Amino acid sequence: MKKYLVQFKPFLIFISIFFLTYIVLMSFYKLYLDSYQAEDLDAITMISGKNSEQLLKLFNYDVIIQKSSQNPWQEIILNGMFIARITEGCNAVSVMILFVAFVAAFSGNLKKTLLFIMFGVVSIYILNVIRISLLIVLVYHFPQYSHFLHGTLFPLMIYGYVFILWIFWINRFSKYAK
Repeated sequence: MKKYLVQFKPFLIFISIFFLTYIVLMSFYKLYLDSYQAEDLDAITMISGKNSEQLLKLFNYDVIIQKSSQNPWQEIILNGMFIARITEGCNAVSVMILFVAFVAAFSGNLKKTLLFIMFGVVSIYILNVIRISLLIVLVYHFPQYSHFLHGTLFPLMIYGYVFILWIFWINRFSKYAK
């Protein structure tokens, strides 16, 4: 038994750090979400919607993203037409937590790890705002593809980016890079 523990020690350390980090961060995120009333929308999601609205207005789109008066989501109105809603799941926080847990599990130098985590989280947030904005425009122009765009293409975009970040991290900065 001891032979197997020694043999699989790197894997067991990785799995332990990954799940511990993931569980701790998800617990903090749940506490954060629980601090809001059922009909309210959390601040991160509200800011994501506001930033998406600002990005679209930068490109001269007639868009309004506003908090629903009775529901925990934001309503998206483009050219006077209701397009979709932004809910808590649209803010990419769960993707950021997954990213952080993986990088922590493959950590290297503490300073490089923290800097890469900060870079990753900020870039995931920015990509998510771009993703929401593109989704709004594409659903407006191609409503028949909304299920494919929302359910397949855009998750592939954000998870694909996170996967590329992970590969870059492992190959360049993690303690396993050599």
